Amino acid sequence: MIVAPLRSAPTPSFLARISAGQIGGVILLGNGWTSQSQVTATIAQLQQVACRRDDPLLIGVDQEGGLVRRFPWAPPTVAASEMTTAAIARSQAAGAAAALRQAGVGVDFAPVSDTISTPRSFLGSRSFGSDPSVVATLAAAFVQSLQAGGVAATAKHFPGLGSAVANTDQYAVKITRSRAFLTARLAPFRAAIAAGAQLVMVSNASYPALDPSGVQAVFSHAIVTGLLRDTLGFQGVVVTDSLSATSVASVPDQPAKALGAGVDLLLYGTTSASITGYATLVRDAAHSATVRSELAAAITRIKALKAWLAARGAEPTCM
Repeated sequence: MIVAPLRSAPTPSFLARISAGQIGGVILLGNGWTSQSQVTATIAQLQQVACRRDDPLLIGVDQEGGLVRRFPWAPPTVAASEMTTAAIARSQAAGAAAALRQAGVGVDFAPVSDTISTPRSFLGSRSFGSDPSVVATLAAAFVQSLQAGGVAATAKHFPGLGSAVANTDQYAVKITRSRAFLTARLAPFRAAIAAGAQLVMVSNASYPALDPSGVQAVFSHAIVTGLLRDTLGFQGVVVTDSLSATSVASVPDQPAKALGAGVDLLLYGTTSASITGYATLVRDAAHSATVRSELAAAITRIKALKAWLAARGAEPTCM
């Protein structure tokens, strides 16, 4: 359930949290992962501890290409905006899958499936472009090729951040577009799901046209369950964008609210927030049968993702 950040070699306390079952996944952040051998050794150390519980970790990374490329030694070697054909997207994704899988990474938090909808979009070159149909074609090609290589793809940031001029990591963002406008730009997410994307990452922005309550998408049952799961038919793993982000960090009871929306994985960008998140989740589960039921459903979907990875030789086998 808890995806904790790691920016360098794990500390004894980090390993102890894995051993205690407090961490279910790790996202490798920062620019310190300078070689494949370094990443491979680090992941092997993490999985060795996790396997003492017979429960290997999900290991993920933001490997989009361009500005967001945690592993400088691995593809994609170009930004999404430079993947102008399906052939290029497939080639870049295939290269990424080979490198990530060899290093022990099973999940790529890519591709960005947002359609640029304003010249001031903060996403810039991270998006495939401003035409939903083109973005859909390229996102699907990236997903298919990445997953053919045994690495799970993540379509993000549902239901779309292409209209945002500020990053939700630093600012509270409200997308005031109409429902019709937003729905038209769901095409890339539909295409990614049809291509078999194993994960969808939900945005930290709010979308009043989709949920009049004004709650952020990551906490919105109308958006996660109603739109993503029921309308678009996505039955895979839903992961939050960073719950440490400015836009959502002050929201109380994050785990229960995200689970209630239909989310499975709670991703944090800071160690302290991931520790607090775990403690809050344990507390809420102890006091609420509803939370326990939602948690059980999430665990079932996470296990299905792990089985998908294992079937492709991308999930370590604990002996």
